[in-house]
Amino acid sequence: MHPRDKEVPPPARRRWLGRGLMLAALALGGHAAWLPAKALLAQQLLDQAWTGRVADGGAHRPWPWADTHPVARLHAPRLGVSQVVLAGDAGRPLAFGPGWAESSAVPGAPGTTIISGHRDTHFAWLRDVRDGDWVSLETGDGLRRYRVTARDVVDSRTTRIATSGTDQLVLVTCWPFDATAPRGPLRYVVTLAPM
Repeated sequence: MHPRDKEVPPPARRRWLGRGLMLAALALGGHAAWLPAKALLAQQLLDQAWTGRVADGGAHRPWPWADTHPVARLHAPRLGVSQVVLAGDAGRPLAFGPGWAESSAVPGAPGTTIISGHRDTHFAWLRDVRDGDWVSLETGDGLRRYRVTARDVVDSRTTRIATSGTDQLVLVTCWPFDATAPRGPLRYVVTLAPM
């Protein structure tokens, strides 16, 4: 058979193939947009819960089934960042916002306060932090300002972040920012001293 004489699929079969490919593309696009969309919606609900906490000092859950609540708000003015920080730094709270490591000092209190976030959503802005930048941490007791003093990459298999008595704020995310595989051992650690 000559190449020009190839059998052409019937139009109906081509239409179904086109529709199938379109549905597959929409499904993949929806899946890719799910995590950022969830993070954005969660921040709106968290803002409302934070407003309640500031008003009466109580632990307001952002939605009825939430197993966390807002404990602080981070502000990085140069980068246009303002985020509610949740109690806990396990998987579920981190899906919705930065999380406070409850083994560290309470946000706003003396000591080392550790806050973690995902590199591809809430803490993606850490990529643009520079030495000397300042970040404020708002709690029910007021606002504390911190200045960036160090930025390090550490291996979580060999390095532990000390929760010493040193008065500091430590922001932690996974490294590198453009990694394609999740759960790598490297962490990007930004250390900030009170101003």
